[in-house]
Amino acid sequence: MGTETVQSGVFDEGTDLRREQRGWYFYDWACSVYSTSVLTVFLGPYLTSVADHAADADGYVHPLGIPVRAGSFFAYSVSLSVILAVVLMPLVGSAADRTGRKKRLLGVAAYAGAAATTGMFFLDGDRYLLGGLLLIVANAAQSVALMLYNSYLPQIAPPEERDTISARGWAFGYVAGSLVLIVNLVLYSAHDSFGLSETEAVRICLAGAGLWWGAFTLVPLRRLRDRGGRTGGAAAPGLRQLAATARDMRRHPLTLSFLLAYLVYNDGIQTVISQASVYGSEELGLGQSTLIGAVLMVQVLAVAGALTMGRLARTYGAKRTILGSLVAWTVTLAAGYFLPAKAPVWFFALAAGIGLVLGGSQALSRSLFSHLVPPGKEAEYFAAYEMSDRGMSWLGPLLFGITYQLTGSYRSAIISLVAFFVIGFALLARVPVRRAIGEAGNPVPQKI
Repeated sequence: MGTETVQSGVFDEGTDLRREQRGWYFYDWACSVYSTSVLTVFLGPYLTSVADHAADADGYVHPLGIPVRAGSFFAYSVSLSVILAVVLMPLVGSAADRTGRKKRLLGVAAYAGAAATTGMFFLDGDRYLLGGLLLIVANAAQSVALMLYNSYLPQIAPPEERDTISARGWAFGYVAGSLVLIVNLVLYSAHDSFGLSETEAVRICLAGAGLWWGAFTLVPLRRLRDRGGRTGGAAAPGLRQLAATARDMRRHPLTLSFLLAYLVYNDGIQTVISQASVYGSEELGLGQSTLIGAVLMVQVLAVAGALTMGRLARTYGAKRTILGSLVAWTVTLAAGYFLPAKAPVWFFALAAGIGLVLGGSQALSRSLFSHLVPPGKEAEYFAAYEMSDRGMSWLGPLLFGITYQLTGSYRSAIISLVAFFVIGFALLARVPVRRAIGEAGNPVPQKI
């Protein structure tokens, strides 16, 4: 979307614009429950247990005749879902820009994900293939829907308000995730009181996240508006536009250098988020109640950590603060390798360390990248940022799964992720951000 389009006829509607903004917040409220309750807490351990039930005497399942350790099946499914999302995102993004039917496509993606998540209620016995298929659909659909959701921000918020509007949506998501996790903790912990087995309680929690996602998606679909699509011709497909942006980025090699560093360490972050519950349940022998409580702690401390790191960035600069967070990630994972089994207090300490660096490292990375984007290229550069992020985030789960497959140890799998933070640190440390900002044509902040 060009700058002229953003500034003409979008911000002159007062009350209607505020109504759209409030509707926009609610999609984060709707879909964040999937990320917290399903992907982070329940599905990894549960799908692994279903795969274990279906495994042969050597601990392998055989999807499409391929021998796979049952403990690696969840990680491989996450990787496949990300690959599917990377294929779909440029195609859907191009269709949204060309036709102007962004809201309709957002609805299709959101309800595909919500339906797949709700269908997880039927995941029991040895139906690990059903679980893998539903995970792939739900995760890919969430990625596509989030891309469309994020692309609304330049349309509903003037530049001086975008940080505030974006932060409110982010906060809405964390609040929703925390509230539903509390309900799930009560249901799971007291499942006997509700006349449910442990398995039934987990399946209800999974399906409930899908119903929540679908129900609250109605709010943004009622309040967000479609803008006109592009005029003239059939328009370049999304992959062609992505290639054009990549060619333009070659004229800004320092911006590309930062992007490469971010892609590496962020892949480590995303893998820790998705695989921590599997590590806690399978390697450390912790129950779901402990895992849910730890995730709740992460949710709360991520907000506090982001605010604290924001203050540190004002004093020491964003680059130094991010580098410090990568050191903290490395130390936290190294400590996680030595955690004793069946010791919840130490797992909560690990969760506290993750929470304190989680929100801030990602928020500061996005704000630092915004300084490296040439003026007038914001939309296409951030589209490449999103695409590249998704494109790389299958490597961490793949490394985790392969390491476990080769060693049979989740401790080895979790410590293997240190490589992403060490390499990311080395790449980021080499980026001269002040020069990069100047070469991008932007004013250099006093602290960066």
